[in-house]
Amino acid sequence: MRYLNINETADRMGLTPRRIQQLCKNGEIEGAEKRGRYWAIPESSGFVAEEVSEYGGKRISRNEIKLPMPIGVSDYKNAVTNYYYVDKTLLIKDFVDALPKVSLFTRPRRFGKTLAMDMLKVFFEKTSEDTSVFFRDKAIWKCGERYRSFQGQFPVIYLTFKDNKYDDWNKAYSDLCKSIALEFDRHSEVLTGGKCSRNLLKDYEKIVSGRAGQVEMSRALFTLSKMLHEYYDVPAIIIIDEYDTPIQQGFLHGYYENAVSFIRNLFSSAFKDNSDLAYGFLTGILRVAKESIFSGMNNLKVNSVMEKRYSEYFGFTVQEVREILKYYGHEEKLEEIVEWYDGYRFGDTEVFNPWSVVNYIDEEFSPKAFWQSTGSNDIIGEIITNATPEIMGELRTLVQGKSVVTYIDTSVIYPEIKEKPSSIYSFLLVAGYLTNRETTQLEDGGYMCRVAIPNKEIAYVYSKEILERLLNGAGESTAIRIGRAIYEKDFEEMEKNISDYLLKTASYYDTADEAFYQGLVLGLCAILNKRYDVLSNRESGLGRFDIQLFPRISGLPGFIFELKIAENSKSDLERKATEALKQISDKKYDTELKKRGVKSIIKIGMAFHGKNAIVKKEI
Repeated sequence: MRYLNINETADRMGLTPRRIQQLCKNGEIEGAEKRGRYWAIPESSGFVAEEVSEYGGKRISRNEIKLPMPIGVSDYKNAVTNYYYVDKTLLIKDFVDALPKVSLFTRPRRFGKTLAMDMLKVFFEKTSEDTSVFFRDKAIWKCGERYRSFQGQFPVIYLTFKDNKYDDWNKAYSDLCKSIALEFDRHSEVLTGGKCSRNLLKDYEKIVSGRAGQVEMSRALFTLSKMLHEYYDVPAIIIIDEYDTPIQQGFLHGYYENAVSFIRNLFSSAFKDNSDLAYGFLTGILRVAKESIFSGMNNLKVNSVMEKRYSEYFGFTVQEVREILKYYGHEEKLEEIVEWYDGYRFGDTEVFNPWSVVNYIDEEFSPKAFWQSTGSNDIIGEIITNATPEIMGELRTLVQGKSVVTYIDTSVIYPEIKEKPSSIYSFLLVAGYLTNRETTQLEDGGYMCRVAIPNKEIAYVYSKEILERLLNGAGESTAIRIGRAIYEKDFEEMEKNISDYLLKTASYYDTADEAFYQGLVLGLCAILNKRYDVLSNRESGLGRFDIQLFPRISGLPGFIFELKIAENSKSDLERKATEALKQISDKKYDTELKKRGVKSIIKIGMAFHGKNAIVKKEI
């Protein structure tokens, strides 16, 4: 009997090699045998499994069953085998074309950094498994022999610090040591064959057993790279994912200097003048350059959100999102997904938040603020707490959908948030809370940028965080009561609670303007985001409304808010509130709600003066 290999079988069956390998493992190809590292498949074999199966109570063809989205999947092999995978393997081509010694990729959280680093690990790592099967149907494999020749050729050290989140340094350091010890243990092959020196073997045993001191731990990556080089006669690749998580936690919990000091020494021995290093890859949110973590490393290539190289490999491009929607049969959802999750700009590439896109599809195309729940927003809270009145005003401007021109330094460090309030925009940009609309690069390496909130999802993060700071002791219950009054159309209760809120937050009102009150009401309305889409400063009819609540549930009314500032007296408050209500009708601000089929529309005119507010309504 003649046997075929996986690639020959894939060609005959019209499937990918990866799919054939999976079918062999599952016993679904009759007569397939595992011979060492490879599968041998009888030429006459066929599928054991039926091509038609029960799915959701219906008889359905196997190829009609859609792959699920990879929610929280950062394992490359798992992602490409069992899920819908957006092919990012051309990152490997761009790397091979340039071959920088050490590459740092800085991107916001949940933008695919961990999956990308695991992809590099699987591609480059020398193992007993034929890992080429995970790339043979990918874009990188079509690029030619030069690129394929790098596959499976290097020992790889892989660490991720993404879960190193502790409230004191002892716990954080202990976790770092355990992660490093586990990676040593993964490479226990270096103990065999008598290729490594006695001193290195002693260091190995101390690190794995947990008896190594801090000096030995700070040189651990250097030690392991040397052992792997001696064992394989090939220098090692070192990959560190989310390297700056312990540094951010150190800033929040008071052990910043300890974290910076240890990581500086760890990286210095691993990446600086290390002859046992082939290439290095690191990911994080910030560069943290000014702390000398990368001191003297003239072999480091930084790829921030401002650089063009690699700009399309973290996050989804417009074309990729179109293909995803087409695959799942919902191309009509493009406008909604753009409004909620698009708006980022990395280098010269328009990018969607990948975490939110995959969750949006998994949740049956129901838009929500998915990204804000993936990690702590403590940093943005810290920023708002330390913001000057001028910056608070600009943040309110951003919440209203406008932009701000500012200086951006991509090497911003955490302590500068308190020491230099103007640096907050640099942090907000690199961390994903702002996007870049226009850029001019400056001679000092920085940029002048026009920044804005990227999309509706991030606008909710701001509204929530700013609202909590503005409450300033008034209590979240006050805001909830106001939100409930809006929802229940109890306008007397709404006016009473807004006035009560203003009285309790009096310190803000000496210089309050319309932008402040609009940001305030916008934040209060954000409480209703499960029932309403909250929009501000959008064109409708003959002008721009201040705030609109569009119902997400059929049968709920829509709301239009117009705000005015009164000069002084109570009578002026009454006049301004009436004027605001009249403007809604005169300017036909309800046009957009009517176009979208909202039958019941409530118009609300609001007037403010200091700590006083009046609400007028028309149903």
